[in-house]
Amino acid sequence: MTALPARGIPAEQVLAELGALRGHDLPTHGGRLFAYVYDAAVGGLDELAASAYALAAHVNGLDPTAFPSLLAMENDLVAAAAQVTSGLAGRVGEGAAGAVATAGPVGDGTSGVDPTAGVVGNVTSGGTESLLLAVKAARDAHPDLATPRLVVPASAHAAFAKAAQYLRVALDVVPIDPGTLLPDPAAMAAAITPDTVLVACSAPAYPYGVIDPVAEIAAVAADAGVRCHVDACFGGWLLPYLRRLGRPIPPFGFELPGVTSVSVDLHKYAYAPKGVSVLLHRDAALRRPQYFGFAGWPGYPMLNATVASTRSGGPVAGAWATLRHLGDDGYLRLAERTLSAVTGLAAAVSTVDGLRLLAEPQTSVVVFTCTDPDPYVLADQLAARGWHTQPQLPYPPLPASIHLSVTAAVADQVAQFGPALADAVAAARAAGPIQVPSELAAAVADLDPATLGPETMAGLAAAAGFGPDGLPESMAIVNTLLATLPPERRATLLVEFLSLLQTPPH
Repeated sequence: MTALPARGIPAEQVLAELGALRGHDLPTHGGRLFAYVYDAAVGGLDELAASAYALAAHVNGLDPTAFPSLLAMENDLVAAAAQVTSGLAGRVGEGAAGAVATAGPVGDGTSGVDPTAGVVGNVTSGGTESLLLAVKAARDAHPDLATPRLVVPASAHAAFAKAAQYLRVALDVVPIDPGTLLPDPAAMAAAITPDTVLVACSAPAYPYGVIDPVAEIAAVAADAGVRCHVDACFGGWLLPYLRRLGRPIPPFGFELPGVTSVSVDLHKYAYAPKGVSVLLHRDAALRRPQYFGFAGWPGYPMLNATVASTRSGGPVAGAWATLRHLGDDGYLRLAERTLSAVTGLAAAVSTVDGLRLLAEPQTSVVVFTCTDPDPYVLADQLAARGWHTQPQLPYPPLPASIHLSVTAAVADQVAQFGPALADAVAAARAAGPIQVPSELAAAVADLDPATLGPETMAGLAAAAGFGPDGLPESMAIVNTLLATLPPERRATLLVEFLSLLQTPPH
């Protein structure tokens, strides 16, 4: 099959071919994929978002004066994200002109003042872009520094490392406590130097679903005169709703005076189509270094708030329609379903001998480790039964674990998960741990990253059981092999593997 046939193909045939390709993908709906996708299981929501997406698919975010509809929707999404992450959702009303009016104490309950007054922001393509722009704004606010530095906990999202690499910012990683899985605010403070431009923390951290001590970390950053970014990309939209349901969720937004920026993804627990995150800044002065502007060429003056210049309005319109349709009350109901699912999954894990919750679920994540059976074999056995989890490699002293990102759609699947888990554990024990062939283990251990190329990588992939399509029949051997390597070597090997996969047919 080629994307450019000699003669055009009828539309219905093209769609049938696309459907056949999609048939090889993991299921995006149904509550059995615990990573990558977020399913609200609300009837008609996909169709609404798709229709809204189509209405704005050809709108270009390059020039907001040409497409004021997109500007209006983006500003609406920014305002909604600021209200939700600062604990104002459900406590505000709309006046005749749509102005926000507080309905009593907000945030930490010490004041009736709206903590989002003056907050500005932009819609981005995802959490990684939001974090990259937060780092850029902090870096470019200090052009005098030869080596600007970024302080993050070890549990911070890998996108911070990507931003540091892209922007040539030094990354200072603070260990997390292996018991609480949290960073020590005093250790974060000690890591700050005169060259530090940004301190970051998570609400919650993706690997374990725990919320960093944001108030304390923001306070030490403020004391040092350094910006503090809260990465709430993963669960920031959900946490305030969990708080309203009685969960002990601490404040993490602009109600905390040391917080200077917050990111939240709408394509996660706001259940919008993929490609929508929001980066918020406390005020316009803090945001200004985020912008790119250039008029020193014969063409149009280029002005961008995000990394991309041309941006489709489709994802923004899909997100706007989703928020309008679900509303605050809808998100509260979805949070209740998610919380019920988390409780049920955690109980199912706790009843199986050999499995141990790595952290008591605080948000929307269930993460567990295995003393017996092998976690990678267990993940494969669950996948064979239609349950697709996310294995996490060991991060000494923390063991390998299995991560479940739980959405509202999972609530209908909880009763089936317990028996499936018990059955998968029994099968994994019977199969035993993966034994990596000694020749393959030796070949990987002796790899020279400087000479690792496509031919060598293709040979290693074949030896590890990858099929002719480049995809593995089983991930257990791959994860077992990666677990034997230091993180830097893992990354090198995976980069070469991705390069191998992304080779077009000739």
